[in-house]
Amino acid sequence: MESQIKKNILITGGAGFIGSHVVRLMVNRYPHYRIVNLDKLTYAGNLANLRDIEKSPNYLFVREDICDFEAMQRVFETYAIDSVIHLAAESHVDRSITDPFSFARTNVMGTLNLLEAARRTWKPGEEHLFYHISTDEVYGSLPFGDILFTEETRYDPHSPYSASKAASDHFVRAYHDTYGLPIVISNCSNNYGPYQFPEKLIPLFINNIRHNKPLPVYGKGENVRDWLYVEDHARAIDLIFHKGKRGDTYNIGGFNEWKNIDLIKVLIRTVDRLLGRKEGESEKLITYVTDRAGHDLRYAIDSTKLKNELGWEPSLQFEEGIEKTVRWYLDNQEWLDEVTSGDYQHYYRKMYGE
Repeated sequence: MESQIKKNILITGGAGFIGSHVVRLMVNRYPHYRIVNLDKLTYAGNLANLRDIEKSPNYLFVREDICDFEAMQRVFETYAIDSVIHLAAESHVDRSITDPFSFARTNVMGTLNLLEAARRTWKPGEEHLFYHISTDEVYGSLPFGDILFTEETRYDPHSPYSASKAASDHFVRAYHDTYGLPIVISNCSNNYGPYQFPEKLIPLFINNIRHNKPLPVYGKGENVRDWLYVEDHARAIDLIFHKGKRGDTYNIGGFNEWKNIDLIKVLIRTVDRLLGRKEGESEKLITYVTDRAGHDLRYAIDSTKLKNELGWEPSLQFEEGIEKTVRWYLDNQEWLDEVTSGDYQHYYRKMYGE
């Protein structure tokens, strides 16, 4: 096995929502790559997301914190890491408003630790890549209309979360410009699909509809987001990793804008129908709450560069993706119960010890 390995790829945050889909794709598609999944296993990291590939010969899990620089150096040296796909991040805007320090530590200093470990470990002339996964929120807010975020849009973050991601993006580019570190960055729109931690809108509302709990909607639900099925995002990451131009940025979006209130009503009708209820009866659960501080009005990504240069486009229409997503959460209530109760920590101890 060792003699057949062609790449040693470190995927940070690989037990999280998007990360687990990227890990699964890379492990299954590239048996000649060793995939090292590094995750701290905070509340949003769950090894149960990867039970189907955890015994694959080209996969291994390392529990470490990207905020620990010495640990990152050891990982690079121990596993001869030659490439990084960096997804580990604090990502929930509401949490960033109540605890901005955690977002600065993880998203800024954690990224800086990885960059510096790569710089100190990698030798000039060797084939390496530091691929940093970012968000469309660094661009700020758009008005209603036809304007889209492009790779040239000026950064204008409005929340502690988006500010921390913007800062990490700047550090990645600075390491490319200053030290010649081979990098690529992608900025993606809102993701949805299986294995998303149920504090985010879609899994939270699916679960609340199922249990007849209130559906808290910020303001009047007029905020607009561009939605992308998570497996399409993973495919884009794979493509950018292998064919993206070093030093470049690629926007990844679904060309799929929805007002929050309209999305919620689609969710309600879909969940009601699949549960055998009268479609729309759960609209009575909608509860309007005070709007979030600094709530951006609209995000919309222009993925034209990614399509024209690398041939990527979304594979699923939104209604098909929502149907698959709702079915998955309804069929996997045990997973949902585990991540919300913390039982997955017992699973970790059983599989890997303390």
